[in-house]
Amino acid sequence: MSVNPSPSDVPPAPGGTGRRLPAVLVAVVAAALMASAWGAKESTTWLLETVWVMVGLPLAILLRRRFPLSGLLCGLLAVHALVLIVGGHYTYAEVPAGDWVRDWFGLERNPYDRFGHLMQGFVPAILVRELLVRTSPLRGSRWLAPLTVCACLAFSAVFEMLEWAAAVIGGQAADAFLATQGDVWDTQWDMFCALIGATCSLLLLSRLHDRSLTRLPRAAKN
Repeated sequence: MSVNPSPSDVPPAPGGTGRRLPAVLVAVVAAALMASAWGAKESTTWLLETVWVMVGLPLAILLRRRFPLSGLLCGLLAVHALVLIVGGHYTYAEVPAGDWVRDWFGLERNPYDRFGHLMQGFVPAILVRELLVRTSPLRGSRWLAPLTVCACLAFSAVFEMLEWAAAVIGGQAADAFLATQGDVWDTQWDMFCALIGATCSLLLLSRLHDRSLTRLPRAAKN
């Protein structure tokens, strides 16, 4: 007997409050994005950090009928968007919550950017997993998890290349965006955090994600 049934093996749950969840999340993220622009520490850094939200939010809205996302993924994407928005408003090296954690644990640097890169693996892992489960032959395959992690690492590497390009183009003006805080191994740490985030996400949320997928309309699963 299968311990972890594929989403297609379980009948979808009836609709209800779940249908309102994406609209609420869109409103929260949009309001936070607009509020974060007000008094942002550095306008260029704010733009570079939040551009992913500016692109992703309209895209999710436009595709909501053709390719509605699971409730779990919608929630995770909203949380990730808020992480990016906060980092863009303050810059990652100066987020107050990161300063508090630094002081509480006696760290040498503000760790908010490490948290951001953990999220860069944690949330995209479920996004990639959902895309692969719903659009590829990998549903139920033992290759689903490792290929998902590889995709997350590839995205992390692309992001580091974008940071490299920003450093070359902007010079010292890009320091707030890079948030290296003097760490020569910052790039390696960023990718390692993304790896840990993606791995933990799959270990902790795969079963929950499968249940969330069963709540999608049957026509949207394939």
